[in-house]
Amino acid sequence: MKTDIENIFKAFEPRHTENDTHKDRSIGATLIDAGKLTLEGAERILRLQKAEGIRFGEAAVKLGLVSEADIQQVLSRQFDYPYLMAGEALVSEEIIAAYKPFSPQVEALRALRSQLMLRWFSTELERKALAIVSPVRGEGRSFLAANLAVVFSQLGEHTLLIDADMRNPRQHELFGLENRVGLSAILSGRGEVSAIERIPSLIDLSVLPAGAVPPNPQELISRPIFSQLMEELSREFDIIIIDTPAGENYADAQTLATRAGGAMVVAHKNTSRLRATRRLVDELTQASVLVVGTVLNEF
Repeated sequence: MKTDIENIFKAFEPRHTENDTHKDRSIGATLIDAGKLTLEGAERILRLQKAEGIRFGEAAVKLGLVSEADIQQVLSRQFDYPYLMAGEALVSEEIIAAYKPFSPQVEALRALRSQLMLRWFSTELERKALAIVSPVRGEGRSFLAANLAVVFSQLGEHTLLIDADMRNPRQHELFGLENRVGLSAILSGRGEVSAIERIPSLIDLSVLPAGAVPPNPQELISRPIFSQLMEELSREFDIIIIDTPAGENYADAQTLATRAGGAMVVAHKNTSRLRATRRLVDELTQASVLVVGTVLNEF
């Protein structure tokens, strides 16, 4: 069975003609730059391509010089939809949207992205941010927040992921970042927005780590500077995803959701308690937070 990327290959890259030379060389150059192909190998591919009138990628695979996965990755970059190969970057393989973009799990994430685009996100400043909340730890908030941020960035949205869980931060681990300076430093007046880090291996994605764990996270996010920061960031980014602490244990999640204006509640299959999830939804609603929806996480 053909994969989606192979179908894209056939739809957008016709049989070799003289007009295809620039595009084929671009594929070859990308493979060379990535260390997947040598100049000698590229010459062999071009000779076979000319002799048999086939695509550059087909010739490369036929000669056994690169794999189908290598060609898929090059094509994804040409169509501005880059993804990563195992061991290629510091990004954790838990970020399945970055490593397995054509898997059923990531298709589900894209479906969720579409729902959020229709139901919440807009060009208005007050509809730029969304808090990801759940009652307790271990329900997949950080996992979902990270992967959602990736799929939004893959859509071409200028996306920021904020790790506002200043009690048990995880996003720096998932994206291979240092966590010395982050949100806690900004809110305490000891840091600036330069703490936001671009993820170079992924288009349009930036992450603001939590930073050093402070003794007073609730007080920090309650300060006016946090609202000012969110207003500033909403002018800079199209999408802001906020990872939060467990809602049942701390009041942080409610405060963060209020600052964002909207929240998505995460429940984990066979783990989350229905009563706790309902209580969290009720508390957010009473705080005038729009609960955009509830997601049952099976990952």
